[in-house]
Amino acid sequence: MKVQMNCQKCQTKALTVGAEANGVNFVGLEGADKDKVVVIGDGVDAATLATTMRKKVGHTDIISVAEVKKGN
Repeated sequence: MKVQMNCQKCQTKALTVGAEANGVNFVGLEGADKDKVVVIGDGVDAATLATTMRKKVGHTDIISVAEVKKGN
């Protein structure tokens, strides 16, 4: 998800909101400006998470949603 973050406090808040979502195993920042939040987990509802991010952090866009395949 791309989240509008203007300060370090906003980055911390975005990571906290992502970590509190149900089913999340990993949350991290990505991109040159650290404006993309990567969330990995089982059964994570991307729409609900984006809505929560919009309410608590700022403008949020879902960039991609994909199923992570585990190698055998």
